[in-house]
Amino acid sequence: MIFNSHSALVGKHAFLSPSQYSWVNYDEQRLENRYYLASAAVRGTDLHNLAHHAIRLRVHIHEAEKTLSAYVDDAIFYDLVVEQPLYYSDNCFGTPDTIGFSDSFLRIHDLKTGVNKTSERQLEIYAALFCLEYSISPFEIDIELRIYQSGEVRIYVPTPEFILELMDKIILFDKRIEYMKEVGNRASR
Repeated sequence: MIFNSHSALVGKHAFLSPSQYSWVNYDEQRLENRYYLASAAVRGTDLHNLAHHAIRLRVHIHEAEKTLSAYVDDAIFYDLVVEQPLYYSDNCFGTPDTIGFSDSFLRIHDLKTGVNKTSERQLEIYAALFCLEYSISPFEIDIELRIYQSGEVRIYVPTPEFILELMDKIILFDKRIEYMKEVGNRASR
């Protein structure tokens, strides 16, 4: 048997995938809901990519999409860096959408393209990671976090005490995970 070549499918995933077979139990309405959610996720990824390229190229976006335009304009205005990884350990790292640090002022902005309610917690964790990676006390800097979603810009100013709590938790949980890895490695010997 000579099988058909499907080289164009390498690295792609089917919407009706055999490995994610729960769709066989869907009715048409649930299928439509899942399809539209998946399409929105793809669109969100594409919008993030567009925004990040526009920021890197310092190209303003003027269109009806107020959220995207505000996000790009602010990132360019504040000279923020796009997708700069923040690293504490192999157990705890992440990549904010945009970040900048100048004159003891940390800015972290996040573009949300979905409609679900979001939390500033993700941005607070990025701030904690920044402080850990660069050995900066959250009491010695100002921090502003922004979420751009649904035509709004929500601004948060976390307390240094809370960022320090997150830093302590990251350190504690990282040590605990490393301990569990070591115990697991000893047990498997």
